[in-house]
Amino acid sequence: MEVIIQPTEEAAVKLTARIMADQLRARPDMVFGLATGATMEAVYAELARMCREEALDFSNAKSFNLDEYIGLPAEDKNSYRYYMDHHLFNNINIKKSNTHLPNGMTDDIPGEGPRYEAAIKAAGGIDLQLLGIGQDGHIGFNEPLSSLSSRTRDKSLTPVTYRQNSIYFNPPESMPRRAFTMGVGTILDAKRIVMLVTGKRKADIVAKAIEGPITSMISATAIQMHPHVVVILDEAAAANLKEQEYYRWTFANEPCWDRYR
Repeated sequence: MEVIIQPTEEAAVKLTARIMADQLRARPDMVFGLATGATMEAVYAELARMCREEALDFSNAKSFNLDEYIGLPAEDKNSYRYYMDHHLFNNINIKKSNTHLPNGMTDDIPGEGPRYEAAIKAAGGIDLQLLGIGQDGHIGFNEPLSSLSSRTRDKSLTPVTYRQNSIYFNPPESMPRRAFTMGVGTILDAKRIVMLVTGKRKADIVAKAIEGPITSMISATAIQMHPHVVVILDEAAAANLKEQEYYRWTFANEPCWDRYR
């Protein structure tokens, strides 16, 4: 795992977008694993700018999102399909047929996870998985006690997640209690993982995820087992890390990061 601390949220966002863009330029048929959330909106805005102003070409790329609410149609403003169309897919030259999310309106809830897994496998697997982290340390909707070998499946949300996310629904009680999510094992199958976290409120959980013991109570700790992980933080999110000096030293001295400094 490599941890990169950037001076501001904007700098962290731009570095994340640059890494993703460089991977796409190197391999135009990249398969991205994508996440949602307020921080990701800025990443997607930067990627859309690159597509518009720097000819960043998504025409052969594919994507698979981490999760989707069960029971929300794609046109619902709170669905993750709507989010992705609004913040990214409508603003770049990707083929909509190459963008994938779990089907929140499926009539076969038990079969949706295996279907999604098969689609990822048919695409050749995920080359780069973009991740955020929940306040309780979940990745995707892999809530506490999710198996670290879990696959894409339907999952009940915790009361904490429900309270955090229901503020976006009108009325709040209309938020679904269940969702489809890639499993922790599915996420770890990605060839490369880039986790982006910003803000002081995430500092405690970030420290546990990066420097704490691996535990199913904090599914994000599973990234410690992946051989190719980059965690990008702003100063606020990095505040509780014990090894900050080493992380800064590594970024300043490793040749692979020369072009990003």
